[in-house]
Amino acid sequence: MTPAIDIENVTKAYGKDVALDNVSFSVPQGAMFGLIGPDGAGKSTLYQILTTLIAPDSGKASVAGFDIIKDYRAIRANIGYMPERFSLYPDLTVKENLHFFASLFGVNVKDNYDLTAPFFDQLAKFPNRIARALSGGMKQKLALACALIHRPKILLLDEPTTGVDTVSRSEFWDMLVTLKEKGITIMVSTSYMDEAQRCQTIALIDKGHILDVDTPQRLVSNLGENLYSASAKEMYPLLQALRKLPDVKNCYTFGATLHLVAGNEFKRDEAVKAMIDRGLTDVKIYPAEGTIEDLFIKLADNE
Repeated sequence: MTPAIDIENVTKAYGKDVALDNVSFSVPQGAMFGLIGPDGAGKSTLYQILTTLIAPDSGKASVAGFDIIKDYRAIRANIGYMPERFSLYPDLTVKENLHFFASLFGVNVKDNYDLTAPFFDQLAKFPNRIARALSGGMKQKLALACALIHRPKILLLDEPTTGVDTVSRSEFWDMLVTLKEKGITIMVSTSYMDEAQRCQTIALIDKGHILDVDTPQRLVSNLGENLYSASAKEMYPLLQALRKLPDVKNCYTFGATLHLVAGNEFKRDEAVKAMIDRGLTDVKIYPAEGTIEDLFIKLADNE
């Protein structure tokens, strides 16, 4: 089966700054695919190439079976795109934005109501509200409704939940699961590592390089490291002290604790004692389960 998105050796630079460096991967039809990486990793540049807004310096790509250079009109008719920043008309109302985008694609606002029903009904409660006056979560839903209004084959979402509250983020991902079940291929970029777990397959990207591509479960299972969680009342001195131990490969902040990557000779009890001898109090070091964030840090350090 032809991939929904196929990217081969795509490179893009802005002067001396290389945004994408020989990026290659494919997205199967009907998949929920995540592009995971920090700000500045090259995610938005890749989206602009896939949506035919800019051309790569080298390499090639296809979307919905169409070449991004030769078939840009066909691609635009077959995709829905949500850029990172709210890009609808802020001075138009909810209703006006929906009707404008419907007219662009020659459809009626409710032609594809089965796709947009979960959030369309919420938007319908205030059709005459100016778009810029909407909350972050409702702006997100309006943008998604406009991106889906012509029933695209592929939905390209660039950091759609940035700056949105936790509840709205969860609701948004529930909507994406429903859309996937209706046969829409979804490629979503995010810097939230917890959202990566909700994708079938993810590509980890950093500084324009693809670090790895696989399912979240297989990627985490391949960590192959002795991973520990560490805490004390004096967290920053603990971080500095742990990094100086001879069999500690890495130590970094992880939420309210630290994560420590150790070698095979690491002895937890001896490490705790060493921290106490340094005057630290309430020291705890215990085994931890790896996450996508741990894997990302490991791969980025190896670049």
